Amino acid sequence: MTLPGIVVTGVRRSFGPVQAVRDVSLEARAGAVTGLVGPNGSGKTTLLLMLASLLAPDAGSIRIGGVDPVADPAAARAILGWMPDALGAWPSLTARETLVMTGRLYGLEPEHARAGAERLLDEVGLRALADSPARVFSRGQKQRLGLARALVHDPRVLLLDEPASGLDPQARIDLRVLLRRLASEGRAILLSSHILSELEEVVDDAVFLVDGATVSSERVAAAAGRLRTWRIRLADRDATAAVLPVAQTLGLDAALIPIDRREVLVSFASDGDAASALAALVAAGLPVAEFAAATGMLEHTFLDLEGDRS
Repeated sequence: MTLPGIVVTGVRRSFGPVQAVRDVSLEARAGAVTGLVGPNGSGKTTLLLMLASLLAPDAGSIRIGGVDPVADPAAARAILGWMPDALGAWPSLTARETLVMTGRLYGLEPEHARAGAERLLDEVGLRALADSPARVFSRGQKQRLGLARALVHDPRVLLLDEPASGLDPQARIDLRVLLRRLASEGRAILLSSHILSELEEVVDDAVFLVDGATVSSERVAAAAGRLRTWRIRLADRDATAAVLPVAQTLGLDAALIPIDRREVLVSFASDGDAASALAALVAAGLPVAEFAAATGMLEHTFLDLEGDRS
């Protein structure tokens, strides 16, 4: 039987007159990475704090691996790994000492805590800094340490708030690989990030928050299905010279087609329409060197939902 991940139903939370979370319902499946997407002020951090049992909801229910974090926060924390956007480090402790100490705070035996620390130093790429005090760490290195701290007790559920912030390109690739492996082991991972291109490459599902509420699946589908811009580049000419043959082939008005640096920009209503256009360009003998969506689907949907608010 598949173990439950995160289930949130009708959750609300206010701070005085401010409704930070108005109505959130979501599910993050075990064995999958779920992206939490929304603009600043949409309620993402408040929601994550409630999931981490650090805030109680005013209404609604939360289950973390089947456990109610309000009724039994200790049981929830035992199966939950929590990485906030900025987790302070003990400045005088080394990376190794930090992980051993965190493991001990979770009740691990000393030998188990030390062995886990050694494994995690390799997994998050901090082996070279194992004996360096945290006060010398960069922002990205502190993020890696924060992720390792969230993993010390081998949690079934992970809450990660902006884990890629401050990471260099290679470290972001390593993070994606690690998250996919953790999900494949059956963990439920809820990941919040403003770097939508990074999110696109790692998530299985996405939940959109706008004005403190989850966006309905129907509204998300409508946003995802609207016109999407694609970049077209021909190998033997610049964008200005490419506009006319592209327009003629696709039956468009060349005067209405924008260009961006080397590419011609054309909008299509669906992936199927884009595929048909590519086939037409190739059949016409045009040397298509690039044909790609200008934005990922998460970014496209997010921007469309944001446009609905204005």
